[in-house]
Amino acid sequence: MSPDVALAGLAVLFLVGVPAHAWRTRSRAYAIFGLVILCLSLPGALLVHARLRELLAPAPRLALDGLFIWGMASAGIHLLSLVNARLRAAPFRWLVSVAGQTFLAAGFLSGIYLLALLPLRGALALLGFEAPLDALRWLDLLPLVIAGVSVLTSSRVRPELVRVSLDGHAPETFERAPVERLRRHPGVSERRGLRIVQITDPHLGPWQPVAKLRRTLERLFESEPDLVLVTGDLLTMEGMGSPGALARALAPLARFSGRSFACLGNHDHEAPDEVRSALESVGVRLLVDEEACVETAVGSIQLVGSDWVTREREAHQAGLLARYPRRPGHLRLMLLHDPSAFAHVPDGAADLVLSGHTHGGQIGLVSLGLDWTVLSGTRWPDHGFFALGRNRLYVHRGTGFYGFPLRIGVPGEDSVLDVDLGIRRGD
Repeated sequence: MSPDVALAGLAVLFLVGVPAHAWRTRSRAYAIFGLVILCLSLPGALLVHARLRELLAPAPRLALDGLFIWGMASAGIHLLSLVNARLRAAPFRWLVSVAGQTFLAAGFLSGIYLLALLPLRGALALLGFEAPLDALRWLDLLPLVIAGVSVLTSSRVRPELVRVSLDGHAPETFERAPVERLRRHPGVSERRGLRIVQITDPHLGPWQPVAKLRRTLERLFESEPDLVLVTGDLLTMEGMGSPGALARALAPLARFSGRSFACLGNHDHEAPDEVRSALESVGVRLLVDEEACVETAVGSIQLVGSDWVTREREAHQAGLLARYPRRPGHLRLMLLHDPSAFAHVPDGAADLVLSGHTHGGQIGLVSLGLDWTVLSGTRWPDHGFFALGRNRLYVHRGTGFYGFPLRIGVPGEDSVLDVDLGIRRGD
């Protein structure tokens, strides 16, 4: 049996077996999810495998075949394991979950790439241009190279000191505002205003195990922030299936009890009891359409936490902020998981809104020092500091990601935010 036939047979086995098992033992929704993921990823994987075998000598082909069989098997086993989702030990995590998700991401990218090249290849073949066709064959490696780079980008977070200013500028249209980024964490005494550690989108799971998230938090907290603000999406399916794991991961937060607050993200609504329990166990106050006031070294802070909603968001934001009006002499911060809802915050209703959700745009040129991402110009602010009227928004790129390692050119954020209070509009 040829390797191509063996791989095709394995692909058919998982295309049928994963949805059938999931439908029988978990849910129809997850069965459909598994089928869609495999249909998007496996055709590209099979095509790029066949193309690469044409380019390689016989000896490297054996290694290639073994790598693709392992990748496809780990992808299928990973999807099957999510029928009973939970955090797994390191060997399973690396050999199955990480390997399988990487294989699926590479297959997805390869499928899109080869499909995009198909018209060009067809035109060159019709015109009889053999040399360009031969050159294009090596370009089939490009999506695999991109997938490899995305794994490196996805598995790391970038330490940063981010400085922003709440000045008196009031643009009539939504725009990026000036921000200073340094590739390091600040010293304890290196202050310019209110110091915030924002935690958003850590997505506890195969790529973000308990020990890794704890280490990230411990590094951040060495800067001794005034506030720790959690803006949602703490879990993956594996994290949801592991009661108590989130509380263990967030344990470093305990020493900031009374200075740490949170709002819910969309994925938190899939396991609200687990999220509430974990936050409560480490002294984080969860604000679900509520306010809290806290004294800091730089003055009084009023925080308003918005719940995740999908309908009538403008009315929801207006009602929430009207229910908790500005307190005199307080800087007013808002926790809002989805930054697209910032457009519905009434002008002057929040000095600074903190959001996440977009993972920084996920695909872009941030690693090259440019702001552009695939979300640029859409209704979702992707990352960084923005201004609209008297309101300001900071969108954190997220500590992690959900599922597949497709942070391409957009590294995760491991930042400390120093806010120059400038004109305090609550005064």
